[in-house]
Amino acid sequence: MALYHLLILVYSTILLIPTDSHNITAILDGFPEYSVYNGYLSQTKVCDEINSHETVTCLVLSNSVMSSLVAKAKQSLPGIKNALRLLSLLDYFDPQKLHDLTRGTTLTTTLYQTTGNAPGNLGFVNITNLRGGRVGFASARPGSAFDATYTKSVKQIPYNLSVLEISAPITFSGLMDASSPSPSNLTALLEKAGCKIFSSLITSSGVLKMYQSAMDKGFTLFAPNDDAFKADGAPDLTTLSSADLVTVLQYHALPSYTPKASLKTARGPIATMASSSSAGKYDLSVISHGDDVSLDTGVDTSRVASTVLDDTPMCVLTVDSLLLPSELFGNASAPAAPGPVAVPGAPMLAPATAPGPVADTPAPSPHATKPRSKKAPTHSHSPPSPPESPEAAPSDAPAADEDATPDDVKGAAMRCVVCSPRLVLASICIVVFLL
Repeated sequence: MALYHLLILVYSTILLIPTDSHNITAILDGFPEYSVYNGYLSQTKVCDEINSHETVTCLVLSNSVMSSLVAKAKQSLPGIKNALRLLSLLDYFDPQKLHDLTRGTTLTTTLYQTTGNAPGNLGFVNITNLRGGRVGFASARPGSAFDATYTKSVKQIPYNLSVLEISAPITFSGLMDASSPSPSNLTALLEKAGCKIFSSLITSSGVLKMYQSAMDKGFTLFAPNDDAFKADGAPDLTTLSSADLVTVLQYHALPSYTPKASLKTARGPIATMASSSSAGKYDLSVISHGDDVSLDTGVDTSRVASTVLDDTPMCVLTVDSLLLPSELFGNASAPAAPGPVAVPGAPMLAPATAPGPVADTPAPSPHATKPRSKKAPTHSHSPPSPPESPEAAPSDAPAADEDATPDDVKGAAMRCVVCSPRLVLASICIVVFLL
C-alpha cells in the first residue's frame, strides 16, 4: 500500500509540473506590423508545425517585406510555405546568442529540412556575425549573399520560442518553384501509394469529382490502403446502397487543408465532407500520442500511416483501416456484457450463477430430542483450530471474534465470497483494504 500511495504521489506531481507550449499566431496577433506574415502562417498551416516543436526561432518579416515575398512566389501557396519553413529555425536564438556565436558563424536546421524536399543541405540557414555588429542570415548554399540581417527582437519564451525580425527573406533558386498539384493526378497518386481499391471506388461512384471541386479551397483525404479492405471484419462497401457508399467515401475527406501536424493539435470533433448534410453527425475525433495520430469514428480507430502529398491547400494521407461512421455502422455488433472486475491482490472470482432449486427440508419432529446445552468454557478465548482440509470446513462461517487478527478477518471474508454472492462486493473491499 505504501508503494501504491508513493506512485500516486509521483504521478500527481508530474501532472502538476507546468509544460511549456506556444502559439505563434496568438503571439503575433499582438503585432499588427506582421499581420501579412501571420496570415500566411495560418493559411499554409506552418503555424501548426511551429507549435508542434518544443524549441523554435521564427524569423518574421514586416508587412511590406512579406508582401514582396508573396509577389515573388507568384501567389503560390506551396512556394510561400517553403519560404516560411526556411524562416523557422529549429533552435533557440535570442539577441545575445546571435552576437555570441562560436567562431562567429553557425549552420542551423529549419522546418524546410524536415520535409525531406530540401536538396542537399539547403534546408539549413547560415547565421554569421558581420562587421559593425550586424548579424546576417543566408542560405547554406556556398556563395549565398547575406541579404537578410537581424533587425530587432520581438518576443522570447526562454528557451522554447524566440521571435526575431529580419530585414529580408532567406531564399535560393528553386525554393518557391513548387506548384499546387493537379486534381487529375489524384487517382495516380493513390494507386502509387497502394490505395488502388479506394481509387477505383471514388472513380466509379463519382465521388472523385466531389473531391476535385473541393481541392482549390482546401482538401484533406484519408485514403485506406488495399490491406484495409482485406482485413478481418472489414465490411464490403460494394454491398452498400449508392447513397450510403457516397456518404462513406465523403467521410474519408475533410473540406479543409489539415496536414498531420495540424491533426496533432486538433481539439474536439472534426467535420468531414459528409458532415455538411447533417450538422453534428459524421464527425471524426483525433487521438494523438507523440508523432502517432489516429482517427476515432465511434466504431473503431484508424492510424494515419503516411503522407502521400502535403502541398497547400491539398493533403493526402493514408490510413491503415476503413473509416466507418457510427451513423451507418454503429450497430454492427452488440456490446459484450461486462465481466468481473479485477481487483489488485484479490483472486479472480467465478461469475455468480442463478441459485438452483432448494430441496424441501422436512420440519423438525415434535418428539425430537433437544440437544443438551453446554456451558461455555471460561479458561480461554482462543479461536477454534482451522480444519485440516477444505472438505472439513464447516458450512457456516464462524461468528466474528473480538480478538480476531487481520488474517482471520481476511480468511473469513474470502469464505463469505463462496457462501453468498451478495457479500462479494463487501468481501473484495475488505481484502483490498487489508492488502
